Amino acid sequence: MLEAIHNSQELFYKSPFGAVECESSIDIQIKVSKKHKIDYVKLNLITDNGKRRKTDMEVKGEEGDYFIYSINIKMPREVGLYWYNFKVSIDSEIYYYGNNIEMLGGIGDVFRSNPLSYQITVYKKNNTTANWLKDGIIYQIFPDRFYNGLEDGLVLKPKRDMVYRADWNDTPKYIKDKTGRVEFFDYFGGNLLGIIKKLPYLEELGISIIYLNPVFEASSNHKYDTGDYKKIDAMFGDELLFRELCEKAREKGIRIILDGVFSHTGSDSIYFNRYGHYDSLGAYQSKKSEYFSWYEFEHYPYNYTSWWGVDALPNVDELDKGYLDYIINDEDSVVNKWSKIGISGWRLDVADELPSQFIKKFKSQLKKADSESILMGEVWENASNKKSYDERREYLLGEELDSTMNYPFRKTLINFCLGSIDSDRAVKEMMKIYEHYPRHHFYSLMNLVGSHDITRIITVLGQAPEESELSQSQQEEFKLKSDQYELALKRLKLLSLVQMTFPGVPSIYYGDEVGVEGYSDPINRRTYPWGNEDKDILKWFKFITGIRNTYDVFKTGDFTLLNLDKDVFAFTREIKNSKDVFDRDKKNNFGLVLINRSSREIDLKLEDIDKNKLYSVLDDKYI
Repeated sequence: MLEAIHNSQELFYKSPFGAVECESSIDIQIKVSKKHKIDYVKLNLITDNGKRRKTDMEVKGEEGDYFIYSINIKMPREVGLYWYNFKVSIDSEIYYYGNNIEMLGGIGDVFRSNPLSYQITVYKKNNTTANWLKDGIIYQIFPDRFYNGLEDGLVLKPKRDMVYRADWNDTPKYIKDKTGRVEFFDYFGGNLLGIIKKLPYLEELGISIIYLNPVFEASSNHKYDTGDYKKIDAMFGDELLFRELCEKAREKGIRIILDGVFSHTGSDSIYFNRYGHYDSLGAYQSKKSEYFSWYEFEHYPYNYTSWWGVDALPNVDELDKGYLDYIINDEDSVVNKWSKIGISGWRLDVADELPSQFIKKFKSQLKKADSESILMGEVWENASNKKSYDERREYLLGEELDSTMNYPFRKTLINFCLGSIDSDRAVKEMMKIYEHYPRHHFYSLMNLVGSHDITRIITVLGQAPEESELSQSQQEEFKLKSDQYELALKRLKLLSLVQMTFPGVPSIYYGDEVGVEGYSDPINRRTYPWGNEDKDILKWFKFITGIRNTYDVFKTGDFTLLNLDKDVFAFTREIKNSKDVFDRDKKNNFGLVLINRSSREIDLKLEDIDKNKLYSVLDDKYI
């Protein structure tokens, strides 16, 4: 059996580390045991569409019981994913060395045939992301549930077929018919004026970016069924009020990111107008509608393609000329209109259901409107090698997204804290993302532990019963017991500490910072509990956001993961030679972050760290 070693995550074996620009040169090495009669060692370089190039590797030197085989390869000028493995002939027998079975990168495995390959992400030259994003902290707001800025607390502009919750602290519910279709949406009255009034709170919390769930006119409370992309929903306010929000937020150093839903519209919209609620001639009403070509009808007008079969959400053809002009190209397009008003970027809903061409055109126009704006995508998996509808996506190659929602980060940390994986596996999962993503993207990732699409983080960390085990009414009434809640808060402190000190952009889902509980939609969209906050955990969040905002080393310092103990997740951050990883002038600093998921005291050996120069930035009163 072949004895060989290659580690894709160590510079000795592959330099430079990770993703590379087009036409970059890469040095690749493998060590092969001297005990073999080595006939040859070849590097197999494979394009994403399966084309192979085999190149002989040469002996560069020796190290102990191993020969070192080396090669320098130049990557193509085309962006894309490239893959490599090694073919080794020893004693006239063929072996292969490739990625490990779990495809985590790092140390690989030996194969007799069909080896798994290592990934190289090759991206556009000189591709960057905005520094304000990498330096920021995101706060995600579901507008109806954050704060009502009206003195009387009523809904700003009541809608037809709505249920208004007079008690701000009620539990959200969907009122459905016998088929499970939502008949009525409930509203609590949160609005833009409320966000404006709470800007001082967000400033004190250390927030620099607000990500708003949809605010455009729509018939639902969640607004993912867009009625008019160019109009603020009257229940939230109007365009003047939104402009005021952008201006007053910017005065406090806070930028606004909007949620863009472009794979579908609402059936109750100015474009489709199924129910005749708009003055426009909608696609459902007439084939002569200017919007008719946006939609695909199987049997006009009753049968049409819709998002996941939900007839309230008719799909659009994102590459239809009329749609592209309306959303992107026209002088008063959706992209141009909201950029002029003052937003700093977009989060694209269901990015994997949008054509690559659409995303590229969207980003190109967005950058023309504001070169410092950013485009973030909803991607739940590893965004570097995601396949959607049998198409390899190009999110991170330079012409599409600046950032994605980092759900793998969330999954790894939760699994570690709850004990389903140890620190060795957690390190490997994080290193896989680090290795696959271009550096600018890795430092721009939206590092979340909560969002509007998942169970509240407190409920998860308190190890509440599985949602499937409870009836809807049990889910609505469920509260963690005091001991579960306290344990969940301890775990949340660990996770949030990592969030604030890890490369990427930490994101707080409104209410997570004050202990809001809840299973998935709609309960995870509970109102912010003004006056009933858990002030102890809020004090912690203000403290750790302050740490991130104070020390640049935790924003764009260099980064090294450590594997010290199965119960300890650890890493270092460093700025040296007065430059951060993006060559910006920054103060030299070194940070060591350690979280212990267990209750045992652990004696760690930190051989390469000068412990005499370290001091704790955590204050005992907050822990």
